[in-house]
Amino acid sequence: MEPAPRRRPAGQPGCPRRWRGRRWALAAGVLGAAAALALYACLPEPGPPRAAGEAQAGGEVNVLLWWEPFGRPRRMADCRRRYNITGCRLSADRSRYGEAQAVLFHHRDLALHGAEGLPRGPPPRPPRQLWVWMNFESPSHSPGLRGLAGLFNWTMSYRRDSDVFVPYGYLYTPPAPRPFVLPRKTRLVAWVISNWNEEHARVRYYRQLKEHLAIDVYGARGLALAEGGVVETVSAYKFYLAFENSQHTDYITEKLWRNAFAASAVPVVLGPRRANYERFIPPDSFIHVDDFPSPRLLATYLKFLDKNKPNYRKYFAWRKKYEVHVTSFWDEHLCKVCKAVRAAGNQIKTVRNLASWFES
Repeated sequence: MEPAPRRRPAGQPGCPRRWRGRRWALAAGVLGAAAALALYACLPEPGPPRAAGEAQAGGEVNVLLWWEPFGRPRRMADCRRRYNITGCRLSADRSRYGEAQAVLFHHRDLALHGAEGLPRGPPPRPPRQLWVWMNFESPSHSPGLRGLAGLFNWTMSYRRDSDVFVPYGYLYTPPAPRPFVLPRKTRLVAWVISNWNEEHARVRYYRQLKEHLAIDVYGARGLALAEGGVVETVSAYKFYLAFENSQHTDYITEKLWRNAFAASAVPVVLGPRRANYERFIPPDSFIHVDDFPSPRLLATYLKFLDKNKPNYRKYFAWRKKYEVHVTSFWDEHLCKVCKAVRAAGNQIKTVRNLASWFES
């Protein structure tokens, strides 16, 4: 399955001993730039392009996950069975470091363990090995970016311009259209939030909106979710507040794809600009807070749609053509790296300024 078309628009033996024995640490969880750059000075540049056939069609691709995300071990996916990606060997066994064509580093775990947690040999970093920086948090929640210049060859994130692009979800056209049945709606607006922060734009906006509209809040500061979870609970609502915890390019998370779309609720979004959303979803599939001069006028519009069934149902017209795919963490991500390594051929590079790119 592929995303729908756009709408509208590693130390080296030759390094000085003082580098090999030195410890690096993160101050308050942030990687120091000087430490990281010093480490990088002892890492070889990626070697020459792969010989024809190496890690390409028909060959096995070995992908090593250096840290299991957030320290939670999990069984590795069968990429062939789940995604029809063949010749993919996934592992979190560091003894396989020397044979891996790609090594994945999850940013939040890198920020936790620091540069001293990176591979330092023996064996040294293989000259053709790709180091992949993997992150699915926004820049606002990604400490230590400034210390990572020149360490990695590829990026993998939700950003469309990543080397390995893995969004939180996407729309696709099924082989045969399936009729869409809108669940029975008995409630108006829902919001699920676990990280409540009064400084976040989403909380500030909610406080203004609730002055004009009844909103059922679930999570740490609200109602308990039903046994079936978010999707079952939200499916009874006409609208869902798909408010992101921070506003950045392409940062459109499960709040839209799962909490709203999979639950068949119209998403009211607060995140990047409308034009950014429209790179991924139809313009008539969501309501953006920026479309209204004030929360009061947004509330008025939602009340209008509540009483006008034909106008409300227009927000589901896109369902005649597209289905929703919610990305599976972390299986889908690892398997996509295998596919990307095989497809890369002779392409190889170093990400010189990770922070500048990711924060743009």
